[in-house]
Amino acid sequence: MMKKLMIAASALMVFGAVNVQANEGENTYKAACFACHGTGAAGAPKLGDKAAWKPRIAQGLATLDEHALKGYKGKTGFMPAKGGRADLSDAAVKAGVQYMVDQSK
Repeated sequence: MMKKLMIAASALMVFGAVNVQANEGENTYKAACFACHGTGAAGAPKLGDKAAWKPRIAQGLATLDEHALKGYKGKTGFMPAKGGRADLSDAAVKAGVQYMVDQSK
């Protein structure tokens, strides 16, 4: 009985952590990323635009995270470091990137 309770508690902790991260990503997107990734401003790929995101996603999450954290100037647009929001933690930015990738596959 105790073993089953421990397994159930562990599962809740894992799923709870995943849900918190997903919510953090969506919240970061709404608070910071939407200005460009919701409108296409500065050449940003719009959330959910699979064709625009496909070559970016192919570069890998580590590259996307680096571009989002440090900034990036590409052929079609510009990504300011942390979307111009220096107050965001690296973890929040990464969660925002993951959220956009998940919504754009």
